[in-house]
Amino acid sequence: MEQITRINHYGLRVKDFEVSKAFYAQLGFNYIAGPIGPEPVAIIEHPSGVNINFILNAADTDTNVLMDIPTKHTGYTHVALEVTSAAAVITRLAELNIPLSGEPMKHVTGTSFFIRDPDRNVVEFIEYKGLDIH
Repeated sequence: MEQITRINHYGLRVKDFEVSKAFYAQLGFNYIAGPIGPEPVAIIEHPSGVNINFILNAADTDTNVLMDIPTKHTGYTHVALEVTSAAAVITRLAELNIPLSGEPMKHVTGTSFFIRDPDRNVVEFIEYKGLDIH
């Protein structure tokens, strides 16, 4: 469909709005609105235009069913945020005491690494170099 122009936002189910808001603020996201609506939903946005809708009705569990159990369920497993410098982001995450989930990986499209948010949702950062397989 040529009418699609970009991703508008992604929905992220979280347990505690204030905890999630504070975590993502460390990554540069700003509070926009909420909680509003029957779910309820709160909205944060990064200056780059990446928008997250927190859905504030997660069960009180420490397991991410899509990532933490042996059975591989269908569903979105992570979001990948493109960055200009993997090294700079890794340094900043260390300053914020946010651990990486494994070591950075170099691959044909660039360098990527992962973190977990307070609800164990996976966030990938990628210094994207493009796809050059020649």
